[in-house]
Amino acid sequence: MRIFDPHIHMTSRTTDDYEAMHDAGVRAVVEPAFWLGQPRTSVGSFVDYFDGLLGWERFRAAQHGIAHHATIALNPKEANDPRCRGVLDLLPRYLEKDGVVAVGEVGFDSMTREEEDVFVRQLELAGEHDLPVLVHTPHRDKAAGTRRTLEIVAQVGIAPERVVVDHLNEVTVDVVDDAGCWAGFSVYPDTKMDEARMVRILQRRGLERVMINSAADWGRSDPLKTWRTGQAMLAAGFTEHDVDHVLWRNPVAFYGQSGRLLLDDVDAGADYAGNTLQRGEPLTPAAQG
Repeated sequence: MRIFDPHIHMTSRTTDDYEAMHDAGVRAVVEPAFWLGQPRTSVGSFVDYFDGLLGWERFRAAQHGIAHHATIALNPKEANDPRCRGVLDLLPRYLEKDGVVAVGEVGFDSMTREEEDVFVRQLELAGEHDLPVLVHTPHRDKAAGTRRTLEIVAQVGIAPERVVVDHLNEVTVDVVDDAGCWAGFSVYPDTKMDEARMVRILQRRGLERVMINSAADWGRSDPLKTWRTGQAMLAAGFTEHDVDHVLWRNPVAFYGQSGRLLLDDVDAGADYAGNTLQRGEPLTPAAQG
């Protein structure tokens, strides 16, 4: 099984997670820019964060044979903080960098006017930089947030096939399908979506224009949920070809619209900016004994 996780926050994961992901068949990931877990206090903190996504994190993934890509944006949660609005002025420089395969995550958190203004501007930037868009739907009022999201996408004029609307469920998937956008699903241990529900959705709607991710952020999550969903598909009667369609070919098709996928260029290198993942010398048998 080969897996491309199209939405996973590896900054919050450990080296053990990278090892387990590679063992499960993960060979490529996309890491969207998201919130820190506490309020950022300056635009400068985003500079370091974006640089880390495009530098150190790509190096860290490559050490385990995984091609790392990123989406860059001011995320919805922080769009409400006036200290962060200057990030919009930084984005054009980052949206031209190698390995940036979409604008994201953008969209709604609490559905404020500030979030909508930032959402519209970032959709415009996606058009200006010829990039697809990764859209976050709110955890509360999801149905209303998804409908408003699709209205704004249509108003701005982004082609729907260049937009993936993420964190969907049984209530919101049909309206996204009707709009012609890609449908994204985050599979979690306790919330959003689980493997059994995901399989039932695939059985009902088919395998086109759908992407399944583990998200795997700061809370309780599992970076192997893509693999577990693939196993659940096989157990339900889907073929290995079907699983490859959903877990590999679909993400390649969507993010391939950027022209920046680096699937065959996993350069582990010796170090990044003079730093490695090594911590001292390996223990000798004598030292271990």
